[in-house]
Amino acid sequence: MGKFKEAPLGDRLGTAAAARRAMLGRFQSRSTADDPALIARRAERQAVAEARATRQAERDAERAVQEAERLIRETEARAEEARQREIAAADEIRLAAEAAVAAEQREIDQKAARDARYAARKARKARKRG
Repeated sequence: MGKFKEAPLGDRLGTAAAARRAMLGRFQSRSTADDPALIARRAERQAVAEARATRQAERDAERAVQEAERLIRETEARAEEARQREIAAADEIRLAAEAAVAAEQREIDQKAARDARYAARKARKARKRG
């Protein structure tokens, strides 16, 4: 059995260059502008891209609507909380005013009772003297 002979380097380089030229020739020979299959593929890709953009726009619009609704709900909740705080503050003010009035009335009643005791003591002393 004989030895396998390898082709010289120059032959191998020439064969590779010829293969590259052949591939380039096949690529260049395709008529890119007039090829109906290529035109159909481009149209299909364009349609898919437009559909994708439409779906994305719809999703973005839906997200914007949801965000607006969320902001409205949050604003309404904050307004309700503020209203509840105002009611609570008004109740506290009313209770504080009622407590102040009650305290003032207690002081008036205590002063009246003290004055009555003082007057009674004076009257007793006056009866003892007179």
